[in-house]
Amino acid sequence: MAPSSPSQRDPVTRVASSRLPTEYGDFTIHVYENRRGTETHVALVRGEIGDGEDVLIRVHSSCVTGDIFHSARCDCGPQLHAAMARIADEGRGVLIYLNQEGRGIGLANKIRAYALQDEGADTVEANERLGFPADMRSYVPALEMLLDLGIKSVRLMSNNPKKLEGLAGQGIAVNERLPHEIVATSNTHHYLKTKKTKMGHFLSSV
Repeated sequence: MAPSSPSQRDPVTRVASSRLPTEYGDFTIHVYENRRGTETHVALVRGEIGDGEDVLIRVHSSCVTGDIFHSARCDCGPQLHAAMARIADEGRGVLIYLNQEGRGIGLANKIRAYALQDEGADTVEANERLGFPADMRSYVPALEMLLDLGIKSVRLMSNNPKKLEGLAGQGIAVNERLPHEIVATSNTHHYLKTKKTKMGHFLSSV
């Protein structure tokens, strides 16, 4: 079954919270679910949000292969850990972890896309051959989570213009975009170049 489109996704509600010690220090983890209980997202909060102004944030989409298994095909894992380290160093910030695997197409379809990439397709072409747009993600859940946490304006760690569009003007002010680039390797160069040329990502290393 194909993933639901972003317009079909339900609003999210905070359902659980706890302290979460990590190798980068202590965070508070907040779990959010949609009304149907079919999507679960996470917010990791470091320090006190206070007045909610100019909070350092990263909106990160789940990547089982990169975040858990340390795949070298993408820069997702290093981006995740670099964001946690930066937020920890600053002492105040939020990492939003969205359950939107494979830019929204799901894990099985992402692996099918990998197989097509092994045959010569780039990351955009592979999605399209499977019948999906290049990027199916919605940033509505991230927006709702940030608002629930009392955040009014952010400094966003991102190379993706779509993330800026997804937050700006929707109740959250994006006061600054901070580059969040992992230097390309032989494994990621083509992938990142496709993101730059076909998806408009702000990347300097390719």
